[in-house]
Amino acid sequence: MKFIHVFALLALFLAVPSAHSVELPGIPEFIDQMVAKHKFKRSELESVFAHAERVQSVIDAISLPATAKPWLEYRANFVNPQRIKLGLEFWNKYRKSLQRAERKYGVPQDIIVAVIGVETIYGQDAGNFRTIDALTTLAFDYPPRADFFRSELENFLLLAREQQFNLLAIRGSYAGALGIPQFMPSSYRVYAIDFNGNRKINLLREDGDAIGSVANYLKRFGWISEVLQQATGTGKSAHKRHTMVKPPIAVRAQVSEDICAGDITTPRTVAAWSISGITPAMKSAQDQTARLIDFTVGDGKEFWLVFNNFEVITRYNNSDYYAMSVFQLAEALKEARKVQSRTTMRRAPL
Repeated sequence: MKFIHVFALLALFLAVPSAHSVELPGIPEFIDQMVAKHKFKRSELESVFAHAERVQSVIDAISLPATAKPWLEYRANFVNPQRIKLGLEFWNKYRKSLQRAERKYGVPQDIIVAVIGVETIYGQDAGNFRTIDALTTLAFDYPPRADFFRSELENFLLLAREQQFNLLAIRGSYAGALGIPQFMPSSYRVYAIDFNGNRKINLLREDGDAIGSVANYLKRFGWISEVLQQATGTGKSAHKRHTMVKPPIAVRAQVSEDICAGDITTPRTVAAWSISGITPAMKSAQDQTARLIDFTVGDGKEFWLVFNNFEVITRYNNSDYYAMSVFQLAEALKEARKVQSRTTMRRAPL
């Protein structure tokens, strides 16, 4: 296979181990597994791991994630004038691709843009950790999630074989996430798609593939594009009307002062929340199921009812902070685009 030829060349290039090569318990056994399970050549994997390095800053980063910050500090990193400005530029540049992705997968354009904006500032900051180092460090020297990262390391080696990556050249996040949309290797292999039609998948450099892949990912994890809404008329002509509408993602909620913590731990319908003294700040379908979350703002709290599509965003990154930042950046981008459109119309010649 072509892969064997490429790895053979790599093995020759890596004949001399790195002065900082990693020696961690579990690597020999992992190599045995990869040889037996996936038919890798032992000598080639030994050469790769001889040049992998344990990186302390990877351990430091994952031990103190961004979500450890207070909400308002975390939010300011992602919902700010720079990401809105660059997001508008990205949206305008890839307008046709975004429209096509929304039509095909049902995921709104603003959400796709916001995910990419939060992840990498629209591809400008995809991470500078060598992926082989990051995943090796976490797989063999981070016990809390060793199994997860060993699986991702396995998938990274398979991805390199499939995509003809140079294993020592690929860089990404401290957790091993790759490319413009920051897919973990396992997600890259399953959810990445060729969306620009050039017959190859490249999330490292091709924005079109990133756009389609983000939409595909969210759709595959249960994004709902439309729900049936029932409205009841009044008077002599009272009747039931049914329309398809976009479901809410998150809605601010007003919470009565006598609500105790035990009342807000289980998802329930909007109607049930209302009975409990928790009501959405804007009209929402009474039969929609939501979860109540809160964020500390200054000396108080703000409450939100979050729905199915909010939960889908957390499948991208399992954090309410993350999902709310994506949602709020998307809302800011939509509003800024409306302003931009109105400005353009006023400037247009009569």
